[in-house]
Amino acid sequence: MMTSEMLIIAGENLETHIEIEQEDEELKKKISPLRVWITGASCPTCYNLIPLLVNGEVFGMEEEISIHLLNNSFEEGSLSATVMEGQDLAAPLLREISVCTVLEEAFFEAEVVIILNDDIDNESESLENRIRARLPLCQLFGSLIEKNARRTVKVIVAAKTFLNLTTSLLITYTPSINPRNIIAVAMVMENEAKATLARKLKTTAADIKDVIIWGNITGSHYVDLRKAKVFRYNSAIWGPPSYSRYLLSLIFDSEWISKEFVNSFNVLSSTRRFQRGISTAHSVATILKFWYHDSPPGEIFSLGLMSEGEFGTPEGLVYSMPVRCMNGVWFPCTDLPDTELTEDVKKAIIHDLEQEKLIAFGEVLIYQPYIPAELLPRENRVRIQIDENKDEDQKEQTEFLNTSSVEVSEAQSSQEPLEGTENESLDN
Repeated sequence: MMTSEMLIIAGENLETHIEIEQEDEELKKKISPLRVWITGASCPTCYNLIPLLVNGEVFGMEEEISIHLLNNSFEEGSLSATVMEGQDLAAPLLREISVCTVLEEAFFEAEVVIILNDDIDNESESLENRIRARLPLCQLFGSLIEKNARRTVKVIVAAKTFLNLTTSLLITYTPSINPRNIIAVAMVMENEAKATLARKLKTTAADIKDVIIWGNITGSHYVDLRKAKVFRYNSAIWGPPSYSRYLLSLIFDSEWISKEFVNSFNVLSSTRRFQRGISTAHSVATILKFWYHDSPPGEIFSLGLMSEGEFGTPEGLVYSMPVRCMNGVWFPCTDLPDTELTEDVKKAIIHDLEQEKLIAFGEVLIYQPYIPAELLPRENRVRIQIDENKDEDQKEQTEFLNTSSVEVSEAQSSQEPLEGTENESLDN
Protein backbone atom coordinates (compact mmCIF):
# COMPACT_ATOMS: atom_id res chain seq x y z
CA MET A 1 0.00 0.00 0.00
CA MET A 2 1.31 3.41 -0.96
CA THR A 3 2.24 5.85 1.79
CA SER A 4 -0.29 8.38 0.50
CA GLU A 5 -3.09 5.82 0.76
CA MET A 6 -2.06 4.94 4.31
CA LEU A 7 -2.16 8.61 5.25
CA ILE A 8 -5.66 8.94 3.82
CA ILE A 9 -6.89 5.89 5.74
CA ALA A 10 -5.24 7.15 8.94
CA GLY A 11 -6.93 10.50 8.50
CA GLU A 12 -10.30 8.86 8.01
CA ASN A 13 -9.76 6.69 11.12
CA LEU A 14 -8.86 9.77 13.14
CA GLU A 15 -12.01 11.58 12.01
CA THR A 16 -14.12 8.55 12.91
CA HIS A 17 -12.44 8.30 16.32
CA ILE A 18 -13.10 11.99 17.02
CA GLU A 19 -16.74 11.62 15.97
CA ILE A 20 -17.20 8.64 18.30
CA GLU A 21 -15.63 10.54 21.19
CA GLN A 22 -17.89 13.53 20.53
CA GLU A 23 -20.94 11.26 20.47
CA ASP A 24 -19.86 9.74 23.80
CA GLU A 25 -19.42 13.20 25.30
CA GLU A 26 -22.86 14.29 24.08
CA LEU A 27 -24.37 11.12 25.51
CA LYS A 28 -22.71 11.75 28.87
CA LYS A 29 -24.07 15.30 28.91
CA LYS A 30 -27.57 13.97 28.36
CA ILE A 31 -27.16 11.51 31.25
CA SER A 32 -26.86 13.89 34.16
CA PRO A 33 -24.83 12.50 37.08
CA LEU A 34 -26.20 12.52 40.59
CA ARG A 35 -24.89 15.70 42.25
CA VAL A 36 -23.49 15.26 45.76
CA TRP A 37 -22.42 18.33 47.77
CA ILE A 38 -20.24 18.05 50.89
CA THR A 39 -19.76 20.96 53.29
CA GLY A 40 -16.97 21.13 55.86
CA ALA A 41 -14.98 19.16 53.29
CA SER A 42 -11.62 19.93 54.90
CA CYS A 43 -12.30 17.43 57.71
CA PRO A 44 -11.06 13.81 57.84
CA THR A 45 -14.58 12.47 57.39
CA CYS A 46 -14.79 13.84 53.84
CA TYR A 47 -11.43 12.28 52.99
CA ASN A 48 -12.72 8.87 54.08
CA LEU A 49 -16.21 9.35 52.65
CA ILE A 50 -15.38 10.01 48.99
CA PRO A 51 -14.14 6.45 48.18
CA LEU A 52 -17.30 5.03 49.78
CA LEU A 53 -19.58 7.22 47.66
CA VAL A 54 -18.00 6.25 44.33
CA ASN A 55 -17.68 2.46 44.77
CA GLY A 56 -21.24 1.78 43.57
CA GLU A 57 -22.62 0.35 46.82
CA VAL A 58 -24.31 3.55 48.01
CA PHE A 59 -26.13 4.83 44.91
CA GLY A 60 -25.94 1.79 42.66
CA MET A 61 -23.46 0.30 40.21
CA GLU A 62 -24.94 2.20 37.25
CA GLU A 63 -25.25 5.64 38.88
CA GLU A 64 -22.56 8.16 37.95
CA ILE A 65 -22.03 10.95 40.46
CA SER A 66 -20.37 14.32 40.61
CA ILE A 67 -18.98 15.52 43.93
CA HIS A 68 -18.76 19.19 44.84
CA LEU A 69 -16.78 20.24 47.90
CA LEU A 70 -16.97 23.41 49.92
CA ASN A 71 -15.77 24.71 53.24
CA ASN A 72 -17.27 27.53 55.26
CA SER A 73 -14.89 30.13 53.83
CA PHE A 74 -15.49 28.99 50.21
CA GLU A 75 -11.73 28.82 49.62
CA GLU A 76 -10.21 26.42 47.12
CA GLY A 77 -6.67 26.04 48.48
CA SER A 78 -7.40 23.77 51.44
CA LEU A 79 -9.42 21.36 49.26
CA SER A 80 -7.20 21.11 46.20
CA ALA A 81 -5.32 18.07 47.54
CA THR A 82 -8.62 16.27 48.23
CA VAL A 83 -9.77 16.96 44.68
CA MET A 84 -6.53 15.59 43.22
CA GLU A 85 -6.72 12.42 45.32
CA GLY A 86 -10.34 11.96 44.33
CA GLN A 87 -9.34 12.18 40.68
CA ASP A 88 -6.49 9.73 41.31
CA LEU A 89 -9.05 7.10 42.34
CA ALA A 90 -9.93 6.71 38.64
CA ALA A 91 -13.34 5.51 39.82
CA PRO A 92 -15.59 4.63 36.86
CA LEU A 93 -18.66 6.14 38.53
CA LEU A 94 -17.03 9.45 39.46
CA ARG A 95 -17.83 11.86 36.64
CA GLU A 96 -16.42 14.95 38.32
CA ILE A 97 -15.00 16.23 41.62
CA SER A 98 -14.62 19.96 42.13
CA VAL A 99 -14.47 22.76 44.69
CA CYS A 100 -17.15 25.44 44.96
CA THR A 101 -15.61 28.89 45.35
CA VAL A 102 -18.61 31.05 44.36
CA LEU A 103 -21.13 31.48 47.16
CA GLU A 104 -24.14 31.92 44.87
CA GLU A 105 -23.44 28.60 43.13
CA ALA A 106 -23.39 26.46 46.28
CA PHE A 107 -25.70 23.41 46.19
CA PHE A 108 -26.62 23.96 42.51
CA GLU A 109 -28.88 21.11 41.38
CA ALA A 110 -27.94 19.19 44.56
CA GLU A 111 -29.61 15.81 45.02
CA VAL A 112 -27.62 14.93 48.14
CA VAL A 113 -26.12 17.40 50.65
CA ILE A 114 -23.83 16.14 53.41
CA ILE A 115 -23.14 18.58 56.25
CA LEU A 116 -19.86 17.57 57.93
CA ASN A 117 -17.64 19.03 60.64
CA ASP A 118 -17.44 22.80 60.69
CA ASP A 119 -14.73 25.14 61.91
CA ILE A 120 -16.92 27.74 63.58
CA ASP A 121 -17.02 25.98 66.94
CA ASN A 122 -14.68 27.60 69.47
CA GLU A 123 -14.59 25.49 72.62
CA SER A 124 -13.28 28.47 74.61
CA GLU A 125 -16.57 30.25 73.97
CA SER A 126 -19.55 29.89 76.27
CA LEU A 127 -22.21 27.29 75.53
CA GLU A 128 -24.69 30.00 74.58
CA ASN A 129 -22.31 31.69 72.12
CA ARG A 130 -21.53 28.35 70.50
CA ILE A 131 -25.23 27.67 70.08
CA ARG A 132 -25.85 31.13 68.64
CA ALA A 133 -23.00 30.63 66.17
CA ARG A 134 -25.09 27.90 64.47
CA LEU A 135 -27.74 30.34 63.30
CA PRO A 136 -25.93 32.43 60.61
CA LEU A 137 -24.25 29.41 59.02
CA CYS A 138 -27.47 27.37 58.95
CA GLN A 139 -29.34 30.39 57.65
CA LEU A 140 -26.78 30.76 54.84
CA PHE A 141 -26.70 27.07 53.92
CA GLY A 142 -30.47 26.74 54.26
CA SER A 143 -31.20 29.68 51.98
CA LEU A 144 -28.75 28.39 49.35
CA ILE A 145 -30.24 24.88 49.49
CA GLU A 146 -33.71 26.39 49.17
CA LYS A 147 -32.60 28.47 46.18
CA ASN A 148 -30.33 26.08 44.26
CA ALA A 149 -30.98 22.45 45.25
CA ARG A 150 -33.62 20.16 43.85
CA ARG A 151 -36.91 19.95 45.72
CA THR A 152 -36.26 16.27 46.40
CA VAL A 153 -32.79 16.87 47.86
CA LYS A 154 -31.65 14.59 50.68
CA VAL A 155 -29.71 16.40 53.44
CA ILE A 156 -27.62 14.50 56.01
CA VAL A 157 -26.18 16.33 59.02
CA ALA A 158 -23.12 14.71 60.60
CA ALA A 159 -21.43 17.74 62.15
CA LYS A 160 -19.46 17.33 65.37
CA THR A 161 -21.67 19.45 67.65
CA PHE A 162 -25.33 20.44 68.00
CA LEU A 163 -26.54 17.86 65.47
CA ASN A 164 -30.24 18.15 66.27
CA LEU A 165 -30.11 21.94 66.42
CA THR A 166 -28.27 22.24 63.10
CA THR A 167 -30.81 19.93 61.47
CA SER A 168 -33.70 21.90 62.94
CA LEU A 169 -32.30 25.25 61.77
CA LEU A 170 -31.72 23.93 58.25
CA ILE A 171 -35.34 22.78 58.14
CA THR A 172 -36.45 26.25 59.23
CA TYR A 173 -34.66 27.91 56.31
CA THR A 174 -35.71 25.38 53.64
CA PRO A 175 -39.52 25.67 53.74
CA SER A 176 -40.06 24.03 50.33
CA ILE A 177 -38.07 20.89 51.25
CA ASN A 178 -39.78 17.95 52.93
CA PRO A 179 -38.67 18.24 56.61
CA ARG A 180 -38.09 14.49 56.76
CA ASN A 181 -35.57 14.79 53.95
CA ILE A 182 -33.24 16.62 56.35
CA ILE A 183 -31.89 14.18 58.94
CA ALA A 184 -29.25 13.89 61.67
CA VAL A 185 -26.91 10.89 61.91
CA ALA A 186 -27.09 8.94 65.18
CA MET A 187 -25.39 5.81 63.83
CA VAL A 188 -21.92 6.89 64.98
CA MET A 189 -23.00 6.68 68.61
CA GLU A 190 -25.15 3.63 67.94
CA ASN A 191 -22.18 1.75 66.46
CA GLU A 192 -19.94 2.80 69.32
CA ALA A 193 -22.40 1.27 71.77
CA LYS A 194 -22.50 -1.95 69.73
CA ALA A 195 -18.70 -2.16 69.64
CA THR A 196 -18.46 -1.66 73.41
CA LEU A 197 -21.04 -4.36 74.05
CA ALA A 198 -19.37 -6.69 71.54
CA ARG A 199 -16.06 -6.43 73.38
CA LYS A 200 -17.82 -7.44 76.59
CA LEU A 201 -19.53 -10.41 74.97
CA LYS A 202 -16.47 -11.38 72.89
CA THR A 203 -18.43 -11.21 69.66
CA THR A 204 -18.50 -8.82 66.69
CA ALA A 205 -20.31 -5.48 66.66
CA ALA A 206 -22.05 -6.39 63.38
CA ASP A 207 -23.88 -9.23 65.18
CA ILE A 208 -25.54 -6.79 67.62
CA LYS A 209 -28.73 -5.20 66.32
CA ASP A 210 -31.45 -2.79 67.44
CA VAL A 211 -29.59 -0.51 69.83
CA ILE A 212 -31.66 2.70 70.03
CA ILE A 213 -30.45 6.27 70.59
CA TRP A 214 -33.23 8.58 71.76
CA GLY A 215 -33.24 12.37 71.94
CA ASN A 216 -30.51 14.94 71.41
CA ILE A 217 -27.65 13.07 69.71
CA THR A 218 -24.87 15.42 70.83
CA GLY A 219 -26.74 16.58 73.92
CA SER A 220 -29.06 14.91 76.40
CA HIS A 221 -29.85 11.48 75.03
CA TYR A 222 -30.84 7.99 76.07
CA VAL A 223 -29.14 4.73 75.05
CA ASP A 224 -31.82 2.05 75.01
CA LEU A 225 -30.77 -1.63 75.15
CA ARG A 226 -34.20 -3.11 75.74
CA LYS A 227 -34.64 -4.27 72.14
CA ALA A 228 -30.97 -5.04 71.44
CA LYS A 229 -30.36 -8.54 70.09
CA VAL A 230 -27.25 -10.65 69.49
CA PHE A 231 -26.99 -12.95 66.48
CA ARG A 232 -24.57 -15.86 65.95
CA TYR A 233 -23.53 -15.77 69.60
CA ASN A 234 -21.22 -18.61 70.61
CA SER A 235 -22.88 -20.14 73.67
CA ALA A 236 -24.58 -23.30 74.88
CA ILE A 237 -27.65 -22.36 72.84
CA TRP A 238 -27.04 -22.19 69.10
CA GLY A 239 -29.29 -21.75 66.09
CA PRO A 240 -29.49 -20.74 62.43
CA PRO A 241 -28.33 -17.28 61.26
CA SER A 242 -31.78 -15.80 61.90
CA TYR A 243 -31.74 -16.91 65.56
CA SER A 244 -30.99 -14.24 68.14
CA ARG A 245 -31.15 -13.62 71.87
CA TYR A 246 -31.81 -10.43 73.78
CA LEU A 247 -28.49 -8.83 74.61
CA LEU A 248 -29.39 -8.05 78.21
CA SER A 249 -30.17 -11.71 78.88
CA LEU A 250 -26.53 -12.49 78.04
CA ILE A 251 -24.92 -9.86 80.26
CA PHE A 252 -25.42 -10.87 83.87
CA ASP A 253 -23.18 -8.18 85.31
CA SER A 254 -25.55 -5.24 85.70
CA GLU A 255 -22.82 -3.30 87.49
CA TRP A 256 -20.73 -3.45 84.31
CA ILE A 257 -23.60 -1.89 82.34
CA SER A 258 -24.18 0.86 84.87
CA LYS A 259 -20.50 1.75 85.29
CA GLU A 260 -18.04 0.53 82.67
CA PHE A 261 -20.44 0.68 79.73
CA VAL A 262 -21.60 4.12 80.75
CA ASN A 263 -18.07 5.38 81.36
CA SER A 264 -17.08 4.37 77.85
CA PHE A 265 -19.43 7.06 76.58
CA ASN A 266 -17.84 9.62 78.89
CA VAL A 267 -14.24 8.96 77.90
CA LEU A 268 -14.74 10.53 74.48
CA SER A 269 -16.95 13.60 74.35
CA SER A 270 -19.58 13.90 71.65
CA THR A 271 -17.34 16.44 69.97
CA ARG A 272 -14.46 14.01 69.53
CA ARG A 273 -16.85 11.23 68.59
CA PHE A 274 -17.79 13.02 65.36
CA GLN A 275 -14.21 14.04 64.62
CA ARG A 276 -13.17 10.48 63.91
CA GLY A 277 -13.30 10.30 60.14
CA ILE A 278 -13.66 6.57 59.49
CA SER A 279 -16.68 5.82 61.68
CA THR A 280 -18.56 8.97 60.67
CA ALA A 281 -17.87 8.38 56.96
CA HIS A 282 -19.06 4.79 57.26
CA SER A 283 -22.23 5.90 59.06
CA VAL A 284 -23.06 8.57 56.47
CA ALA A 285 -22.51 6.12 53.60
CA THR A 286 -24.64 3.46 55.32
CA ILE A 287 -27.54 5.85 55.91
CA LEU A 288 -27.41 6.96 52.28
CA LYS A 289 -27.37 3.34 51.14
CA PHE A 290 -30.51 2.62 53.21
CA TRP A 291 -32.13 5.77 51.84
CA TYR A 292 -31.63 4.65 48.24
CA HIS A 293 -32.02 0.88 48.64
CA ASP A 294 -34.09 0.43 51.86
CA SER A 295 -32.85 -0.61 55.28
CA PRO A 296 -32.47 -4.34 56.05
CA PRO A 297 -35.86 -5.96 56.78
CA GLY A 298 -36.58 -6.42 60.47
CA GLU A 299 -33.77 -4.16 61.70
CA ILE A 300 -34.19 -0.79 63.36
CA PHE A 301 -31.75 2.11 63.36
CA SER A 302 -31.62 5.48 65.10
CA LEU A 303 -32.00 8.73 63.21
CA GLY A 304 -32.68 12.36 64.07
CA LEU A 305 -35.99 13.23 62.39
CA MET A 306 -38.41 16.12 62.61
CA SER A 307 -41.03 14.82 65.03
CA GLU A 308 -44.68 14.65 64.06
CA GLY A 309 -45.70 13.71 67.59
CA GLU A 310 -44.37 10.14 67.63
CA PHE A 311 -43.44 8.62 71.00
CA GLY A 312 -45.10 11.51 72.82
CA THR A 313 -42.60 14.10 71.55
CA PRO A 314 -43.69 17.64 70.61
CA GLU A 315 -44.17 18.26 66.91
CA GLY A 316 -41.44 20.31 65.28
CA LEU A 317 -38.48 19.05 67.32
CA VAL A 318 -35.67 17.10 65.66
CA TYR A 319 -35.55 13.99 67.82
CA SER A 320 -33.46 10.82 67.50
CA MET A 321 -35.76 7.81 67.36
CA PRO A 322 -35.88 4.24 65.98
CA VAL A 323 -36.64 4.15 62.25
CA ARG A 324 -36.78 2.00 59.14
CA CYS A 325 -36.48 3.10 55.51
CA MET A 326 -38.73 1.89 52.68
CA ASN A 327 -38.92 3.28 49.14
CA GLY A 328 -36.83 6.29 50.08
CA VAL A 329 -39.00 7.26 53.07
CA TRP A 330 -38.00 7.09 56.76
CA PHE A 331 -40.68 5.61 59.00
CA PRO A 332 -40.48 5.90 62.82
CA CYS A 333 -40.95 2.47 64.43
CA THR A 334 -44.04 3.39 66.44
CA ASP A 335 -45.11 -0.26 66.57
CA LEU A 336 -42.31 -1.30 68.95
CA PRO A 337 -43.74 -2.48 72.29
CA ASP A 338 -42.21 -1.51 75.62
CA THR A 339 -40.16 1.42 74.34
CA GLU A 340 -41.90 4.20 76.23
CA LEU A 341 -39.51 6.53 78.04
CA THR A 342 -40.15 7.61 81.59
CA GLU A 343 -41.60 11.11 81.93
CA ASP A 344 -38.48 12.35 83.70
CA VAL A 345 -36.20 11.17 80.89
CA LYS A 346 -38.50 12.50 78.19
CA LYS A 347 -38.90 15.90 79.83
CA ALA A 348 -35.16 16.31 80.31
CA ILE A 349 -34.47 15.55 76.64
CA ILE A 350 -37.25 17.79 75.34
CA HIS A 351 -36.16 20.61 77.63
CA ASP A 352 -32.62 20.34 76.29
CA LEU A 353 -33.77 20.50 72.66
CA GLU A 354 -36.09 23.43 73.32
CA GLN A 355 -33.43 25.38 75.19
CA GLU A 356 -30.99 25.06 72.29
CA LYS A 357 -33.54 26.42 69.82
CA LEU A 358 -34.56 29.29 72.10
CA ILE A 359 -30.94 30.35 72.60
CA ALA A 360 -30.17 30.05 68.87
CA PHE A 361 -33.02 32.43 68.01
CA GLY A 362 -32.16 34.81 70.85
CA GLU A 363 -35.36 34.20 72.83
CA VAL A 364 -33.35 32.97 75.83
CA LEU A 365 -29.95 34.33 76.81
CA ILE A 366 -28.77 31.69 79.31
CA TYR A 367 -29.15 27.93 79.09
CA GLN A 368 -31.40 26.71 81.91
CA PRO A 369 -30.68 23.05 82.69
CA TYR A 370 -33.49 20.69 83.51
CA ILE A 371 -31.32 19.08 86.19
CA PRO A 372 -29.15 21.20 88.53
CA ALA A 373 -25.93 22.22 86.81
CA GLU A 374 -23.68 20.77 89.54
CA LEU A 375 -25.10 17.33 88.76
CA LEU A 376 -25.30 17.55 85.01
CA PRO A 377 -22.82 19.70 83.06
CA ARG A 378 -24.07 20.55 79.59
CA GLU A 379 -21.14 18.97 77.72
CA ASN A 380 -21.59 15.31 76.81
CA ARG A 381 -24.74 14.52 78.74
CA VAL A 382 -25.54 10.87 78.21
CA ARG A 383 -28.77 9.48 79.58
CA ILE A 384 -29.08 5.72 79.85
CA GLN A 385 -31.71 3.94 81.92
CA ILE A 386 -31.07 0.87 84.09
CA ASP A 387 -34.24 -1.07 84.67
CA GLU A 388 -33.47 -4.22 86.67
CA ASN A 389 -35.75 -6.70 88.45
CA LYS A 390 -35.77 -4.68 91.64
CA ASP A 391 -38.30 -2.75 93.66
CA GLU A 392 -40.07 0.09 91.87
CA ASP A 393 -38.23 2.61 94.00
CA GLN A 394 -34.89 1.21 92.83
CA LYS A 395 -36.02 1.19 89.23
CA GLU A 396 -36.58 4.94 89.18
CA GLN A 397 -33.28 5.88 90.75
CA THR A 398 -30.90 7.88 88.53
CA GLU A 399 -27.18 7.73 89.05
CA PHE A 400 -25.03 10.65 87.97
CA LEU A 401 -21.50 9.65 87.01
CA ASN A 402 -18.63 12.02 86.27
CA THR A 403 -19.80 14.54 83.65
CA SER A 404 -22.85 12.59 82.47
CA SER A 405 -26.35 11.90 83.68
CA VAL A 406 -26.63 8.21 83.04
CA GLU A 407 -29.74 6.09 83.01
CA VAL A 408 -29.61 2.66 81.01
CA SER A 409 -32.80 0.74 80.19
CA GLU A 410 -32.44 -2.97 80.75
CA ALA A 411 -35.04 -5.53 79.67
CA GLN A 412 -36.17 -8.05 82.24
CA SER A 413 -34.19 -11.24 82.09
CA SER A 414 -37.41 -13.24 81.78
CA GLN A 415 -37.82 -11.89 78.24
CA GLU A 416 -35.94 -14.63 76.46
CA PRO A 417 -35.97 -13.97 72.69
CA LEU A 418 -36.26 -16.73 70.21
CA GLU A 419 -35.85 -15.19 66.79
CA GLY A 420 -36.85 -17.33 63.82
CA THR A 421 -39.64 -19.87 63.51
CA GLU A 422 -40.60 -22.60 65.91
CA ASN A 423 -39.54 -25.18 63.34
CA GLU A 424 -35.93 -24.08 63.35
CA SER A 425 -33.84 -26.56 65.31
CA LEU A 426 -31.46 -25.54 68.05
CA ASP A 427 -28.17 -27.22 68.88
CA ASN A 428 -27.40 -27.35 72.56
